[in-house]
Amino acid sequence: MRFRTDYEAPWANCKERIDAKTGEWRFQRPVTKVGKCRECGWCYIYCPSGCREVKEGYFSANLDYCKGCGVCARVCPGKAIMLVREEG
Repeated sequence: MRFRTDYEAPWANCKERIDAKTGEWRFQRPVTKVGKCRECGWCYIYCPSGCREVKEGYFSANLDYCKGCGVCARVCPGKAIMLVREEG
C-alpha cells in the first residue's frame, strides 16, 4: 500500500501538523462568557486542534493555534462560547 503523504501512514506523527500556528486566514474566533462556563471540559475534549486551555478556572482558546472552526461553541452545553468575527 502506498501513502500519498507522510501524514497518511500508520506510523505518521501528526503532532507537527496540528501544532502549526494559525496564520492570518482565520475569520472567526471563540470567546468564552466566563459567567456561563460550567467548566465541564467538553470544548477541551472536542477541540480538533487541541488549543483549549484552562485559565483562571474556565476554558479559553489559545488563539495562536485556534483555527476558528467553531466545534467548541457547538458542543458547549451551557452556550458559553460564541464566535466573533476577526477584525481586520
